[in-house]
Formats: sequence, structure tokens, C-alpha cells
Amino acid sequence: MSLSLAQTTISADDPLVLEALFELISHDIVEKGYSIRPQALPENLTTLLLQRITELPEENFKRAGIGRAKDHTINDFIRTDEICWINGNSSAGCAWIKWTRLLQEYLNKRLFLGLFSFESHFSHYAKGDFYKKHKDAFKGEGNRVLSVVVYLNQNWSRDDGGELVIYDQSLANSAIIEHNKITVTPSFGTIVVFLSEEFPHEVLPALRDRYAIAGWFRLNTSIANNIDPPR
Repeated sequence: MSLSLAQTTISADDPLVLEALFELISHDIVEKGYSIRPQALPENLTTLLLQRITELPEENFKRAGIGRAKDHTINDFIRTDEICWINGNSSAGCAWIKWTRLLQEYLNKRLFLGLFSFESHFSHYAKGDFYKKHKDAFKGEGNRVLSVVVYLNQNWSRDDGGELVIYDQSLANSAIIEHNKITVTPSFGTIVVFLSEEFPHEVLPALRDRYAIAGWFRLNTSIANNIDPPR
């Protein structure tokens, strides 16, 4: 199933409009476990984030790896993108963190998810870069609950590649759904939210520079004096 920009969009950042968007995302998560909302991030925020990622010095980006802490490794067979973690030291970072905090508060109130913190990074896929099929979290092995992806690519077409492919085992094959796959074009302002433990996904090779944000809402799994996630 392929999703395009022709679907309903929400582009304003008015509180009532944001609440309407958050309710749509909540409903999608309850019904399907994922939400795909083309051009839904406020345009002014999307533009600010695009400006930030394209102005960051190249040395701020590091090769992305797999695994955490001592298990972190670089594997060119699995992924070849570069990332830069987002903090509040820029107006774009602050605005993004504020938006995700509002989403977190709404989802906790609406779905009782117990989301405790959020971490995210800018993601740059150069021409030919990819990320093979994987999950963001495994049941019983982590505290990532909800994954959030936002795309920052202007004038992106299907011919540019770089699609996100989500595998939903609950879908039956049909004329529009092939091998349980949902394909998302990484177009400007598109938001994707999904349960981290439930959906394998991959990023197909892009034919030009591809910019995005990937983030995760996490639970608090602190034990004794060990804070996880760190604050």
C-alpha cells in the first residue's frame, strides 16, 4: 500500500489544529498500531528543521550504528546513514522538543502509555544510503515504546526512492498490498508514528540527499540509582 501527499493534511500549528492531529494519531495507533500523516507537521516547524539540518557542519554528523552502549557497532551491511542527535541548543531543536512534548502529553492522557522521555536525531541519507529491515525495539529487551519519524524533503517524488517500508503482518495480500508492506514516500512534513516493538521496517536507497528526524518515546526503567533513560 503506497501513501501519497494527496491524503488529508494538517499544516497549521494552532492548538486546536494540533489537538485534532494528535487525536488522529491516537486513533490510528489504537486501530492499527501505526499512523501515517502526510504534510502534517506544521510548515513553519518543518522549514525551521530543514534549515537547521542543512546548515549543520558536516563534522556534526556521525556514522549511524546498531545496538546501544557496549553493543554499539558500525555495520555497512545493515545501514549506511549518518546522524546528529537533537538537543535544545538551537531554536529548531527547542521548537521540535516542544512539539514532541505536546504529543507525549496528549498520548499519555489519551492512551495511558506512560511515556517518560523522548530522544531523537537528525538523519541524513546520501545517494545510495539505506537501512535494512529491522525493529526499533524487541519485546522485553528495551524501553522504546513509540517511534516517530518526520521527513524534511521538499519536492520529493517516488522516482527519488528512499521510501520507508513498514511490514504489517496483520495485513492480507491484495491488489494494493504486496507482501504485507506499506510504503511511505519521505515527503516534506510527513509524520509516521508506530509501536516500536511491533513493526519491522526498512529505508530503501535514495537517489538524492534524504533528510529526516527519527525519535523514540521511552518508558522509565530506572533501577536503584541507574537512570534509564538518562535525563
